[in-house]
Amino acid sequence: MILIINICKEKFHYYEFVKPVEDILKNKGVKFFTKNYRDVAENDLKKAEKIIICGTSLKDFEYFNNLNKFAWLKTFEKPVLGICAGMQIIGLVYGGKMKRKTEIGFFIEDFREEFLGTIGKHEVYHLHNNFIDFKRLKEFKIVCFGDSVSQAVKYKNMYGVLFHPEVRNKKLIEEFCNGKFN
Repeated sequence: MILIINICKEKFHYYEFVKPVEDILKNKGVKFFTKNYRDVAENDLKKAEKIIICGTSLKDFEYFNNLNKFAWLKTFEKPVLGICAGMQIIGLVYGGKMKRKTEIGFFIEDFREEFLGTIGKHEVYHLHNNFIDFKRLKEFKIVCFGDSVSQAVKYKNMYGVLFHPEVRNKKLIEEFCNGKFN
């Protein structure tokens, strides 16, 4: 069972950032449940085999003021995928600093090594105003670095992408859901 974490402040934004991820899992027959980050309890973390932290809108930074709700990331041993703001949350919990850079639209990114079934050049969809400088977080391996910004990172069973795979790279989410992790 996969826990999908909704970080959207506005209920309407669920349809753009969370529902597409749910639809990918439904279409593949993957069992999941969705919770707002404010409501995630210890039992939810125990029940989840994997977790996906979805992104949110360009002007939604409420999660930034509630990082204590994600303190569990430091000790969680099951696979986690952070999408856009979800990746930023992971970086912030590990001591990273938020930096400003707006990227909106389709870009070609080069995955230097296999990352959740993705390798080589791929068109991805960006929709963000901020990023974390993962070069300063030595625990994380940067597997895709474009235009001076970490686009995909991993550390143990933790994965982050700054782009939105639910738009253009659904296979990446499917691989995360179906992948076998140590």
